[in-house]
Amino acid sequence: MELAYYSDYAVRLVNSEEPTRGTDTLTSVEAVRELFGANASAARRATDADVTRFRSVRARLRAVFQAADEGDETRAVDLLNALLLEFPVSPQISGHDHRDDDGRPLWHMHLADHPSNATAGYAAIAAMGLAFHLTEYGVDRLGLCEATPCRNAYLDTSTNRSRRYCSDRCATRANVAAYRARKRLEADRSAKTGLAAESAQRSTASGER
Repeated sequence: MELAYYSDYAVRLVNSEEPTRGTDTLTSVEAVRELFGANASAARRATDADVTRFRSVRARLRAVFQAADEGDETRAVDLLNALLLEFPVSPQISGHDHRDDDGRPLWHMHLADHPSNATAGYAAIAAMGLAFHLTEYGVDRLGLCEATPCRNAYLDTSTNRSRRYCSDRCATRANVAAYRARKRLEADRSAKTGLAAESAQRSTASGER
């Protein structure tokens, strides 16, 4: 089963909003359809009513990432289980558009949903994909970017569980900020040391007179 593909549904939806920056790209039915990516048939089901429904699911998915980022595994699982119960899917074996060198189908598991609307279909796939990722790799593999003020969601697939940022851009920005902060601290310490030495010299000179 294409875990990365399905779990990315959750990441894409959560990251359509950046609360700390006050930005939100989920403002139209066109924006909703873009979240489906290559799944054009599902995207076509979206209507204006799905904008509000997608925002509601987005808040619930972000809460899962938030709980995981805070180390509250039980709460993250409970929140995700609530989504799974509300938006169920049916696993099916599929081989469409995938053939081996001999022309035989490359069978794989596919998540088939039977939604009443576009939001239900998207939420079902996003929640199930996230659940697969969580149970396969651990709750601590769900995170929120540490680069201020980003806080975008990400899925850590590193071998040593070391990921802390949503992108290379945020990692670079955070490293540059940390470097500049260290340099300022060193400059402050150097200045204080210089002032202390100067004061000591004045005191010595005054005592000699």
